[in-house]
Amino acid sequence: MPGGATRRALIRVLPYLKPYRWPFVWAFALIFLTTGFELLKPWPLQVVIDHVLGGKPAPAYLAGFDAASLLVLACVAMVIVQFGLSAITLLYNYMTIKIGQNMVNDLRGRLYAHLQRLSLMFHSRRQVGDLLYRLTADSYAMQSLIMNGILPMLSATVLLIGMFIIMIRLDAVMTLIALVVCPMLVGIILLLNKHIISAAVSAKDRESAVYSLVSWSISAIRVVQAFTKEADEHARFMQASQASLSANLKLYSLQTAYSGAVHVVIAAGTAVVVWFGARAVMGEALTLGQLVVFIAYLAALYQPIDNLTQTYGLLQAARIGVGRVFEILDIEADLKDGHLKFPAEGARGLLEWRDVEFHYREDIPVLRGVSLKVEPGERIAIVGPTGSGKSTLLSMLPRFFDPKTGGVTIDGRDVRDYTIKSLRTQISLVLQPPLVFPLSIRENIAYGRPEASQLEVEQAARLARIYDFIVGLPDGFDTRIGEGGIQLSEGEKQRVTIARAMLRNAPILILDEPTSALDAETEAMIMDAVERLTEGRTTLIIAHRLSTVRLCDRIVVLEQGRIVEVGSFAELMARPDGAFAHLYNTQFRPLEERPPAAPGPSRTDAT
Repeated sequence: MPGGATRRALIRVLPYLKPYRWPFVWAFALIFLTTGFELLKPWPLQVVIDHVLGGKPAPAYLAGFDAASLLVLACVAMVIVQFGLSAITLLYNYMTIKIGQNMVNDLRGRLYAHLQRLSLMFHSRRQVGDLLYRLTADSYAMQSLIMNGILPMLSATVLLIGMFIIMIRLDAVMTLIALVVCPMLVGIILLLNKHIISAAVSAKDRESAVYSLVSWSISAIRVVQAFTKEADEHARFMQASQASLSANLKLYSLQTAYSGAVHVVIAAGTAVVVWFGARAVMGEALTLGQLVVFIAYLAALYQPIDNLTQTYGLLQAARIGVGRVFEILDIEADLKDGHLKFPAEGARGLLEWRDVEFHYREDIPVLRGVSLKVEPGERIAIVGPTGSGKSTLLSMLPRFFDPKTGGVTIDGRDVRDYTIKSLRTQISLVLQPPLVFPLSIRENIAYGRPEASQLEVEQAARLARIYDFIVGLPDGFDTRIGEGGIQLSEGEKQRVTIARAMLRNAPILILDEPTSALDAETEAMIMDAVERLTEGRTTLIIAHRLSTVRLCDRIVVLEQGRIVEVGSFAELMARPDGAFAHLYNTQFRPLEERPPAAPGPSRTDAT
């Protein structure tokens, strides 16, 4: 029987079986049919040995057949029994595999949805490759628990009971001798179980590390190649791969040793039974046919015992995989969904941060007592040195993060009171770096409003000054963007994301320096579109360029997680010793004083 941890894993898996309970019942019924055919397999052989070759009188139900007819009948029976067994096994395997795959699909769907709901705080602490491995590889353990767990154990148990009943009637003494191997098999399980579990955990962790390394290195391939680190990354990969393969080799070796030990014990039990059986035939206590049938049943008896012990070993690896999936599912979403929805007309755009504090680590505060009020329709620039908390401050509005203390409100109501979906439909974002998906350009622009018409998509593209570029492509708006938008320059990707925000048409707008990836000529065009976009909307802009700062009604200066200055451009520049004046002299003015970029094709505007 499975241990406590394995039983707990099976109990957690059972709810996923409920939608497929009737196919499971049919599969369970097929177990009895399979058992019936297995029990019939040795009988034709006994008829041939005892009644065709041995000359013994046939039983009453075969009394009308001569030896030749009995031989034909026995041979035909062998084929029919095997055909029936094969057909039922095929149907059984198809049904169980389908049940297992459906359960894997359900588990993957739940895990993927759960990962989507977990906050950026969770994702910032996890390796993408590890989550990918849990989602794709570990989820298959669900099928293993069904294919190599519940159903095989049920099948083996039914077959074992059937074989035991028949064999005890054939010869009780030899049957009891055959079952002496069971305590020895339990001993092997107890001896190797802990080592197999430890090896399975190590193999999963090492394989996950390979996924993480590959995921990181491929996503950073531009940096790797730029610094000619291909050889170093290859060495790191080979080291991780070798560690993974070594861990799997250790697991396979333990499983093979386990299987070998089980087979040796079973062979020893078979040898003892053959010795007793042969002596019984020599003493005429058994016929040769009865001994052959008994030995055939003995092999069939040991098969479910072997299956049960092998299943126990396989369950350990499957249990580890399922445990890794449920480890993520057991993490409660740290962003609790609210219960309110915004009215149909949307938010007015009155925003307020009230004494907000936040830190990613307990000993490193990012925001310290930040309070800020933004009126509807106001345009606010957030400026400050790198690491001052600008992105974190704005990320609290759509609840990518929640403050540790304090609160963020929209129209006087804490954002945590709203459903996350309702809250985020009120906000358009243009983030850094610009993110596009491996979809068509149209689907990228309409990502926040998939129901938008083609005319609306084209209008958004025109406002973002990307329309002419798109229609010049061979497939126009149907052109598919490669992974990571590799076919587009940074400027083109930026304008696609601006078009996406324009099409969203939300009352609150967050922009993370929307012109940072653009040359001066393109920036001028975009700023005109951005200015029209921000009209009548509450806008928050993380600004690094003077053109963006001058667009705004007020400027908020952050330093070390605190607001140190707030005011218009003129007000802040009137303080020559102020924080903004220092930023202007060290950051904004040097950018503005750069010579304008030379005119050229649009694909060069990213560099």
